[in-house]
Amino acid sequence: MRDDKKIAAWQRADELTLSIYAKTRSFPQEEIFGVTHHIRKASYSVTAHIAEGARRESKRESLHFLIIARGSLSETEYFLHWSHKLSYLSETESASLTSACNRAFAALHGLIESVKKEASVFTRGLALFSSAFVLYGIKSLLS
Repeated sequence: MRDDKKIAAWQRADELTLSIYAKTRSFPQEEIFGVTHHIRKASYSVTAHIAEGARRESKRESLHFLIIARGSLSETEYFLHWSHKLSYLSETESASLTSACNRAFAALHGLIESVKKEASVFTRGLALFSSAFVLYGIKSLLS
């Protein structure tokens, strides 16, 4: 288990979420249940899933939640694009938030790759152990 608040991907996603909340306060009131709700939910879902993955017992479970976080980050990126297209975000605001989104993607990608390696090493070790156990068991049956 990891302390989610010390994970760079979580920190960058958390900063992105705070920025999105600040920028969406000026979105039109009629969008409160539309794009405002969706972009906020997608962005905080990233940090929530990173946190959940960090607290899981197995690397495989952790990886599952990190991949969900990556999907939520993709949704966030789309809603940023859509908000700019609707002129709810200026060019500068959109570029700034998209850049923050890209930094979160990079950190999350690194975390996913790291957990994949850890899971792979564990899986290979388990496979070697079980193969040795089976081989030893067969040898003892033959003797």
